[in-house]
Amino acid sequence: MDQAITSPQIKKVLPVILATAIFMQMLDSTILNTSLPAIAKDLNESPLNMQNAIISYVLTLALLMPVSGFLADKFGTKKVFIFALALFSIGSLFCSLSQNLSQLVLSRVLQGVGGSLMTPVGRLTLIKTYPKNELVQAMNFAIVPALIGPVLGPLVGGYLVDYLTWHWIFLINLPIALIGIVMSFKYLPDYRSKTLDFDLKGFLIFAAASFLLSISLELLGNSFHITPILVALVLGFLMLYYYYRHAKKDENPIFPLDLFQVRTFRVGILGNLATRLGISSVPLLLPLMIQIAYGQSAVTSGWIVAPMALTAMFGKSVVIGILERFGYRTTLMTNTLVIGILICALAIPGIESSIYWHVPIIAVLGFFNSIQFTSMNSISISDLRNYHTSSGNSLISVNQQLAIGFGVAFGLILLKLFEGDVQLVQGEIHQAFRYTFLVIGSLTMLSALVFRRLHFRDGENLRAKD
Repeated sequence: MDQAITSPQIKKVLPVILATAIFMQMLDSTILNTSLPAIAKDLNESPLNMQNAIISYVLTLALLMPVSGFLADKFGTKKVFIFALALFSIGSLFCSLSQNLSQLVLSRVLQGVGGSLMTPVGRLTLIKTYPKNELVQAMNFAIVPALIGPVLGPLVGGYLVDYLTWHWIFLINLPIALIGIVMSFKYLPDYRSKTLDFDLKGFLIFAAASFLLSISLELLGNSFHITPILVALVLGFLMLYYYYRHAKKDENPIFPLDLFQVRTFRVGILGNLATRLGISSVPLLLPLMIQIAYGQSAVTSGWIVAPMALTAMFGKSVVIGILERFGYRTTLMTNTLVIGILICALAIPGIESSIYWHVPIIAVLGFFNSIQFTSMNSISISDLRNYHTSSGNSLISVNQQLAIGFGVAFGLILLKLFEGDVQLVQGEIHQAFRYTFLVIGSLTMLSALVFRRLHFRDGENLRAKD
């Protein structure tokens, strides 16, 4: 079954099902950050050791996402997606029942296995259900939780820890997952594709590359010991080169090299990576600045970032009209430039200014982020052939996961560098944040150049027909 005629009701519900999966995964990726001290205290651990609970989840996602396309093709999108939701919810339950750090880490790995299949397989179902001229609208709806999750995560985490217990951070997933499972049984189409032999060698090589690059990201964000960072980084890129050599010879590589002959896919992947370097660190850096430099609570910082979610919803409602009028090339180049300027603008309010000067900037940023993610994700798959859909979709998911990790680590390392420069910041931590925003904003503006490689007519097959 591939791009079969689908009932209007299924088409209406399908983006909602994918939205529940994306929301859970994005919420879970960020909700833990504000809650680690409370969990550490309850488990009698140092808060510094609790990073393992985050790293284990991120690494599992990066390692197993490449296999999602093959499993969906072989066993069917419906079975794999429901299995992923069930596994994610069981992992969440075990997290809430954990009595020590080791149990929590193992439970997070189980969550990560579910998460690594959940979003890629859900998006693959969406791609195979909708004709290309309807795909942007469907993906547009499903992508909103990816914008809301990182914003609501710290806010929800702060409230749950302050007013309930940290266990509810994980228990909140259970009713959402249950709704997703029930809706999937009723509405989710079951697509399969003809599968060739699984490229185990290619998977192991690519998994090793993802693992090493993810480890280098974690070390980069949490350590100044340059040798292990460089070793992990160099080995990661060597494994990518080894995969390239393998894929040239293998008849059925897990990620075929001819994917990169599709220009829109190539630009979409590279643009995602470049743009997210700046965008990804803002939901982490701004709440940190509000708490550390301005001395406000975690809940206050969460509320200042919250308008980003509301304006993202508004961005979703206008993005199709913008793409129809200006096309992908103009939209992405201009939009990326605007996002970079807005990130730089976060450096304008001084320490004596009201923290609420950041609210209008972050609100406008949420609007343009919404346009950016919908445009980048849809142009990436616009020209993929049906036999490339599964592998291309899996690679997009892996790329996004690594790009977000790189962005967060890059933001933190810049902050630490500026904080250590006594002459530049003169003991004012707020100055370190301001310089960090200026650098990542400037780099985001430069990343707009990636989208110059698009042609004026690219994405026309995605536009709605009259």
